[in-house]
Amino acid sequence: MDKVKKKVRKLTSRKWSVSNSYKAKKIAEVVRGWINYFKIGSILTVSRKLDTVIRYRFRMCIWKHWKNPKTRYKNLVKLGISKKNARCAAGFHGYARVCRTKTVCYAMSNARLKKFGLLSAEEYLCKARCQVN
Repeated sequence: MDKVKKKVRKLTSRKWSVSNSYKAKKIAEVVRGWINYFKIGSILTVSRKLDTVIRYRFRMCIWKHWKNPKTRYKNLVKLGISKKNARCAAGFHGYARVCRTKTVCYAMSNARLKKFGLLSAEEYLCKARCQVN
């Protein structure tokens, strides 16, 4: 699990200036490889933890990509957040702190991240196990 976390941290580095869709594609490659290697074992809880780490780190990348508080505010309102909550979330807190708030997690929900192209380790594990049986 530690090796995969290190790879995810490297792929979701805020310094790495590539598009978020490219990052999602690279993360999907790592997740697929890791799940295909370990799918026989009992790694369901580990895959859930990995999912939370990936989604959290990816939200931080998106937040960093939005850069200015004004842009963050506009994008949060576009995603359906009330203006009051968007104003509070778009403040000057650190990336890690903001990306754990309910407002940002609701705006960038798991379903939205999935539409964006982020692969869920748990779902892929279930699919991989079904193909083996």
